Amino acid sequence: MKKTIIISVVALLIIIGVAVKIYFNAVDPVREAEEKALKRAQEELNITDVNRFTIYNGNESIYILDGQRKDGEDVYAWVPEKDGKIIVKKKSEGITKEEALQTLLNEKNPKEIISIRIGMESNIPLWEIAYRTEGDLLNYYMIDFETGKTKLKIIENL
Repeated sequence: MKKTIIISVVALLIIIGVAVKIYFNAVDPVREAEEKALKRAQEELNITDVNRFTIYNGNESIYILDGQRKDGEDVYAWVPEKDGKIIVKKKSEGITKEEALQTLLNEKNPKEIISIRIGMESNIPLWEIAYRTEGDLLNYYMIDFETGKTKLKIIENL
């Protein structure tokens, strides 16, 4: 009985150890990408505080920082994964997440909103809204961040 308990505890500890190692191996690339993007943004744009970091995978991978400059100005920064020009926009220069959602609701009849996130395609900052329609069909609706135009890119019925 004692032997079985000891073997079970050791096996459980090994499983937990392997799971922790797998988790940290999976998270490390994202953490490294965030550090790289933040370093470039701090050096080139004087961004001091970052509220949120996301990765947008469109035609190419873009790191997006939602933060503030030294002067307190709220900005989004789109940092290319590879070398390239960082695009930075004041949040006030574009439409909000709520305005992007309202634009979708004015034109489409989604059953469920899956996500709303900032992104970039062909050097155009945008809001990407993923949603489901009746029949659980997946759709992507992309709205220009600056102008609010809706015909940027629409992918329907996946």
